[in-house]
Amino acid sequence: MGQGTLPTWSELAKSIVAGSIYEHYKKKRYKIVGVARHTETLEELVVYLALYGEGELWVRPLAMFLENIFVEGSLQPRFRAL
Repeated sequence: MGQGTLPTWSELAKSIVAGSIYEHYKKKRYKIVGVARHTETLEELVVYLALYGEGELWVRPLAMFLENIFVEGSLQPRFRAL
């Protein structure tokens, strides 16, 4: 697929700001590297860096990153911006 045929970024992808800090519902913090596309499916993925341990680099589908989940019977964001 040529560069000129890529779809525009979704509004959700545009809402993720590189350098911002998010907290996972398990209380660990991450720094956003950016939003990327899967090479085959063009799915939007969030790339983020752990701010603990050895600072591993992670990637997760954008929809999953921003979804709400049930934790101990309460609906809350999987990740929340700080």
